[in-house]
Amino acid sequence: MKTLLPLATAALLALLTSAAPAKLPAPSDEAKAKAAETAAKTAHAGKVDAFLLCKSMDKVAAGYRDAAKKAGKPVAAATDTPACADPGPFVYTPAPAAAPAAVPAAPPAAAAPAAPAAPAAAKK
Repeated sequence: MKTLLPLATAALLALLTSAAPAKLPAPSDEAKAKAAETAAKTAHAGKVDAFLLCKSMDKVAAGYRDAAKKAGKPVAAATDTPACADPGPFVYTPAPAAAPAAVPAAPPAAAAPAAPAAPAAAKK
């Protein structure tokens, strides 16, 4: 009896975890647009964070060089690094919607059925 309970529990857990997951419906166009805007905001926030980090590193480096000069220590030349690029304010311009595929208005003339043959001569 003691070994039956853990075995039954394990079997029940295996049965419950092997159930097929439910499929979610495809997101609507509005949800896709909202997700794209959120992704753009996140990317811009990353650029702003990188800009602020760059400015703070420049400030710390300048403070270190000034303190070293005041203390009379030799200061090595600053390493050339690219300037900090300010990303500016967030501006989102959604991508234009893709046009639906063009459907031909009429089938080509070659696909049209052949005209009926000329009527046979009248029977005599």
